[in-house]
Amino acid sequence: MTSDSFTRAVTSGALVLDGGLSNQLEAAGHDLSDELWSARLLAEVPEAIVAAHRAYYEAGASVAITASYQATFEGFARRGAGRARAAQLMRSSVELARDAATGCDRPLWVAASAGPYGAMLADGSEYRGRYGLSEEELYAFHRPRLEVLAEAEPDVFALETVPDADEARALVRAVRGLGVPAWLSYSVDGVLTRAGQPLEEAFGVAADADEVVAVGVNCCAPWDVEAAVRLAARVTGKPAVAYPNSGEEWDAEARAWAGRAAFAPEQVTAWRDAGARLIGGCCRVGPGAVTGIAAALGR
Repeated sequence: MTSDSFTRAVTSGALVLDGGLSNQLEAAGHDLSDELWSARLLAEVPEAIVAAHRAYYEAGASVAITASYQATFEGFARRGAGRARAAQLMRSSVELARDAATGCDRPLWVAASAGPYGAMLADGSEYRGRYGLSEEELYAFHRPRLEVLAEAEPDVFALETVPDADEARALVRAVRGLGVPAWLSYSVDGVLTRAGQPLEEAFGVAADADEVVAVGVNCCAPWDVEAAVRLAARVTGKPAVAYPNSGEEWDAEARAWAGRAAFAPEQVTAWRDAGARLIGGCCRVGPGAVTGIAAALGR
């Protein structure tokens, strides 16, 4: 597909996003305890990423979010990969998502994931933000990998799990001039970003950014979605995006999930009515739930 067709599709009706790529890979038996998380498999088992994307396409998703969330020059360098190899692996994340769509008989799109700076640190700080870096430093971190991802011609950037409005400002600047639209989604706690900023302020970062075609939340609790989506649509006048976790919580020290799942596909109609036009799931939301989302949305 193309970026233009994606933008038109978002404004014309709700699109179904995929679910958590990591839990689908783990369900297939892959160990993701490494600091590179799912990005490690770009180099070691790329066919596993294709299979995971295909499982979500077959479940009813129209948009695949790539395995590049934790793919950075800095992270790959710690594993001995130079800049050329790292760039190749980042571009391959888009190509693998396209490969997974081979043979599908309906429109499908690829969203190139760009996670926050904290994801590269692999210490849970993406759920806190406020890394002690300036906006310029965050821009310098994000822009080079976004340039590389743009070379692979994704349909859209997923600027996702952003904990902090300051980092969002750097990301919105970093996508300018790359010729790829973007959605911006925060990880939130109630009506605040994870860094503690009011969501009205955070969503406002993207209100006048032509490159940003949707704004919302992901990697948060399901019960925080509806109010956030309604606010995002009101503040920005743009379609909203919503793809929460199952409701369980990530323990960064134990590197394990705790608590009980609270995600139910029938919840998504309220999110759509509140303004969401990109709807799916994040961590611990699998193909079965995506099938339920597609059914609830009539897709």
